[in-house]
Order: sequence, then structure tokens, then C-alpha cells
Amino acid sequence: MVPPVGETLVVAGGCGGIGRSLVEMANEIGLKVFVLDLQRSIDAFPVSQGVTAIACDATKPTDIVSAFEGIAKNVNAIDHFVNLVGFTKEQVNIADMADEEWDEIIEGTLKSAFLLVRAAIPLLRKSANPSILNTASTFGVHVPVSGYGPYSVAKAGIVNFTRVLAIEEGPHIRVNALAPGLIDTQFLKGGTGRAEKSSRIDQNRVVTTIPLQRIGTPNDLVGMMLFLASPAASYITSQTMHVNGGLWS
Repeated sequence: MVPPVGETLVVAGGCGGIGRSLVEMANEIGLKVFVLDLQRSIDAFPVSQGVTAIACDATKPTDIVSAFEGIAKNVNAIDHFVNLVGFTKEQVNIADMADEEWDEIIEGTLKSAFLLVRAAIPLLRKSANPSILNTASTFGVHVPVSGYGPYSVAKAGIVNFTRVLAIEEGPHIRVNALAPGLIDTQFLKGGTGRAEKSSRIDQNRVVTTIPLQRIGTPNDLVGMMLFLASPAASYITSQTMHVNGGLWS
């Protein structure tokens, strides 16, 4: 239950912890993979042989247009687009938050999804069986966490963004979202390519609320991601799939 060999996969944010696991597996099963990420993230986590990395700041429309122009020079169509772009910062309550901090997180997590998907759609429409996978979050679907206001709002927005896209681009392009729980990646310190800070999330406490009694790993998500891009998921669209160990169940 994976995409057919030779199909094209574009992963925005592909140098992050989840992205690297997805890209590695996709490359191993014979997909043609393109990674879009910040140059400093590409430098820190070089892609494997056979994978094409393109430097792209997902908050800059000109970067995104240039990146997809580069992809179009190498392939006629994109079969699958996965958006993993997003970040948060240190916990700040809404009443104490500066305008700039709110805007930065919303633009980097929600508006970036709009910019990326808008650029990807023309090439996706040329595929026989295209799919889009956005990344929501348990924080944006179940129980928002104090101090993560703009991130929770952005991820809740991703859920309805996904639904609207599924309606607008159906029946040809399937559009779904993945809502991870707490996953052990650099994201817990802000995000790959961003200043490293200690996590403000008490992981030991959160584990006690998870029925499976552990923090997730990127590999826990990859199977679902590849399944949603596969022919086995041909009747699944407009859905948000939860992979969270039962967190807040």
C-alpha cells in the first residue's frame, strides 16, 4: 500500500525529522523525490543520492514559484505533494503576545500552506492519480495547549483548508491531512532550521496521558503518509487522519 514505483513526490519541509523519514522511505521504494526546504536545513541534513533538494523559503512567494519552475524542468507532473512546513516558538499566552510573533507563526504555518499548494496544483492536475497531504496537529484538532495560540489556530485552519481544497480540486486531486500527536523531532524545539531551544513541553507528563505510553517517532507516521498517496486510498479525501498514540482520546 504505497505509491507505484516511478511516481513523483514533492515534500515541502523535507529536511525536518518527519520529512527525512518520509523522503528516505520514498526514495527506497522507487519514487522520484524532490525536497523543498530552507538552505540551512538542506546544508544541515543533506538529502540522499537520487533525491533532488531545492532551497525554498515557504514564506516567500518568489522562492516558491522558482522552486516549482525548477521541478517543472525535470518532470511533466507531480503525483503527490506533502506539506510539512510549520513551526512554533516558546510558549506565550495570547494576552502577552506581540503582533509580530502571531503573524510569524500564522504565516509560516498556515499562509505557507496556501502558497505552496497554489504553486503545486498546476503540476498535480497533470498527474493521473494526484494527491495532496497537509499537516495538521493534535493541538489544532483536539485540545489546544496554553501558550501555543497561533500554532493551534494555524493547524485548525489547515483542517478546513484541506476540506475546501478537496471540494475544489475533486474529483481529480485527493486532499487529506495528517494530525500527528507528540513526535520526537527537532520540532519540539521550534523547528528544523530555526534557533534551537529546549522544549517547553513536559514530555514525561504528556506520556502518562498517551494510551500507548510513549512519544511517537517519525517512522510512526510514514506508513500512513505513503498509504494516503497510494491506490489503496483512492476513495479517501477531505479527511484528517490522527496518528497520536491515542493522545486525548
